[in-house]
Amino acid sequence: MPAEPIVFIVIVNWNGQDVTLECLESLSRVAYTNCKIVVIDNASTDGSVQAIRKTFTDIVLLEMQNNLRFAGGNNVGIKYAVEHKADLILLLNNDTTVDKDFLTWMVARIQSDPRIGMVAPKIYYYDDPNRIWSAGGTISMWNGTMRHIGIRELDNGQYDTSCEIEYASGCCLLTKKSVVEKIGMLDESFPMYAEDADWSMRSRGAGYLIFYEPKAKVWHKLSVSTGGHLSWYKMRNKFTGNFRFFSRYAAWYQWLVFPWMNVVVNLWRALKYLRFRQNYQ
Repeated sequence: MPAEPIVFIVIVNWNGQDVTLECLESLSRVAYTNCKIVVIDNASTDGSVQAIRKTFTDIVLLEMQNNLRFAGGNNVGIKYAVEHKADLILLLNNDTTVDKDFLTWMVARIQSDPRIGMVAPKIYYYDDPNRIWSAGGTISMWNGTMRHIGIRELDNGQYDTSCEIEYASGCCLLTKKSVVEKIGMLDESFPMYAEDADWSMRSRGAGYLIFYEPKAKVWHKLSVSTGGHLSWYKMRNKFTGNFRFFSRYAAWYQWLVFPWMNVVVNLWRALKYLRFRQNYQ
């Protein structure tokens, strides 16, 4: 891999004109220069395409005729990146903003060890910019749940050490072209959630490590495209995606536990949200 590999940044937009423009604006200040931005528009009807073309003339904008959802839209961008000689591919949610050095640190981490196949940054809440949303991810096959490390904790330096993690959130994820060529792209059978965990599991199954890089910082607005946190649309798709994931990877004896635990855990989360709506995201 070259000293400064070329990175293709893949962003999917669906009726997110304002957040996508803000995301692209933050990317325009990124210090890492050997990168290209590819926006896949999932048949938006809010004027996104026209606004993006007018404001950012140096990006690639691919217009879809239908909403391909998260996995399908990202796969269009991943395929484009591979075909155009990308070394690295970054998936980035359109409802994010980034630190100017985030990509420099992520590239440095993925280059630090040839066994590393994916890297995740430290992700904060956009509206509470020192509160952590994700410092990497863990998976419990017994509970049938995936959890963000450090979620809702104020950042006091407790997650400032790079380490191996079990999965990287598709909110912001850096991977190698060689990983894509070995394990394939995102699985479009997932309706919206858990395709990133599935991709991570396939990467680990192929012998790669997944690492968290705390010096890379991103801020995330939650669930903009799905109607807000714990909307029925989000919860239905999340439950379906999670159940598909654990059905695929759980051992037979974990099947005796995880379906029921998944229901209990998600019901508890919903009730907690309803009680502490102002502070719980």
